[in-house]
Amino acid sequence: MSHPSCRTFFRSCLVSLAAAALFVGAESTVAAQSTGNDGALHLTASLDVPTVYVFRGLVQEREPKLTLFPAADVRVALKANGDGAVKSVDTNVGVWHSFNTGSAGSGEGGFETGKSHYEEDFYVALTVGTAGALSIGTSFTVYTSPNNSFTTVKELSVKVARTDWLASYGLVAWELTDEGQVDGGASKGTYLELGAGPGFRLGGTTLTIPVKVGLSLGDYYELSGEDHAFGFFDVGGLLTVPIGTGRFGAWNLRGGVEVYALGDTAQSFNGDDQKSSRVVGSAGIVVSY
Repeated sequence: MSHPSCRTFFRSCLVSLAAAALFVGAESTVAAQSTGNDGALHLTASLDVPTVYVFRGLVQEREPKLTLFPAADVRVALKANGDGAVKSVDTNVGVWHSFNTGSAGSGEGGFETGKSHYEEDFYVALTVGTAGALSIGTSFTVYTSPNNSFTTVKELSVKVARTDWLASYGLVAWELTDEGQVDGGASKGTYLELGAGPGFRLGGTTLTIPVKVGLSLGDYYELSGEDHAFGFFDVGGLLTVPIGTGRFGAWNLRGGVEVYALGDTAQSFNGDDQKSSRVVGSAGIVVSY
């Protein structure tokens, strides 16, 4: 995704504290609680506050202030606890936002736009749970920028994951058009992410340790006309604390930190200092029903 006045500041999506992998642990924790909802329709809403917005290793705001990530998801259980090879079938529809008061939004400096609504993403997904603690999912995501900080990115992805305690997974995502590029390159790219999110119970609290690596399978991390295979490596820790379960669903507080080691393309998004690493903290609340 590219800023209209500079193609070196871009963006985005699923899955850290400031991005998706850290959410894997949090969402599985919520799902393990009794929400009082035995029906096929499930709702999840969340609000997270990161220290800086980083998407797949790419820093989205060089001078961050207050950043908010509100999100909402509707899941329909088309099949649950089935017999045979297919155990479950779920479909999801959701929206995710980033409101920024720093240089990517309403603040001064950098790519000032005067409007805080930096990003709005829409997605639909279908996930099939199979025998052997395996899930296979596909999703279509549209990354948009209401304040015109980057060009719209359309993406199709496939994710294969283990649903055991290790929560290991592999994800491949394809950019569908040449007009919208996460890295601002000339060609639509293909992205590969490999990771895991093992979780540990600490009384009523859950500690998740997500680890992931982001790679380019082709033109995803372009820099000066050259594609770089290594995008980033990320390891973190996330604490999820239940604060109540009842008629209004399961409520949880979550917070943690992650550390990025960045490849050449990702380093270029850090600005003039070209940092090879980045530390991101986050805190938030999530309700599921």
